[in-house]
Amino acid sequence: MPTVDVGHLHLLGAALCSAEQGWPVIPLYPGSKRPAGHPERSCPGTGRCADGHRTPEQRATTDPGLIRAAWAQRPYNVGIATGPAGLLVVDLDVCKPEEQEGAPDGATSLAALCERAGQPLPATYQVRTPSGGRHLYFTAPPGGKLPSSVNRLGPHIDTRAWGGYVVAPGSTTPEGAYEILDDAPVAALPSWLTALLAEPSRPAGPVAVTPVRDGTRAARAALERETAAVRGTPEGGRNTRLLAGARALGRFVAWGEITRDVVEEAFQGAGEAAGLSSAECRATIRSALDWSVRTCRPRETA
Repeated sequence: MPTVDVGHLHLLGAALCSAEQGWPVIPLYPGSKRPAGHPERSCPGTGRCADGHRTPEQRATTDPGLIRAAWAQRPYNVGIATGPAGLLVVDLDVCKPEEQEGAPDGATSLAALCERAGQPLPATYQVRTPSGGRHLYFTAPPGGKLPSSVNRLGPHIDTRAWGGYVVAPGSTTPEGAYEILDDAPVAALPSWLTALLAEPSRPAGPVAVTPVRDGTRAARAALERETAAVRGTPEGGRNTRLLAGARALGRFVAWGEITRDVVEEAFQGAGEAAGLSSAECRATIRSALDWSVRTCRPRETA
């Protein structure tokens, strides 16, 4: 009988623990944050994909039998599909080494947001990430599907809800482990945060980005809209939509109103959440941004 190492059993236990809380899980490549499984372009159309390709979010499960079968194959890291889990996770990132000294990290930005709103945050379940950031878990409000967001609440504050996932505690990457920081019960998302995250109604069809004086704000708004469109594109057009979205953001990169790494990371996550492979996303995003930066008009003539 084959032996299973302790680390392998630990990851299986982490997957089962999340599932027991009603949080559907997906396998992530060992030591990685990327969803395992096949991309849409190479879908065999069998098994759980017999009726069409299923994205990682659609493949997420709480079935102990399916979880044991998957984790018996490899020591996968554990991803929690936040939307199906009924969660909204606030992801507080740390600053990157190249950022200006004194720039606010996610925790500082969130504290400032709470102070401006005159609202505290309730105690809730928290996970420390290998980089030193934090994941704050909240139950999503009923009666709607809040999408994931990038920097919508402030610098280095992302949220993971529908169209996204978080790495569960117990998982490890080369940078370190995801560890429970506060085992408090998961609190409900405060209504004032819900209001800030709710997407405003939009007219049907594509909306052009109108140049405004606050170019950084326009760039952030465009990034949220375009990545949401990528995540929501139906099968067959996802790579084309990823290309178009990244091209639309390239001008903001060229104008210095958003950094290229932020755009690449956001579109990479959106493309993978839609079911595209990591390599396919990287190649498409790189090509789109290179083209857009090379061909865009100067800011003052746009």
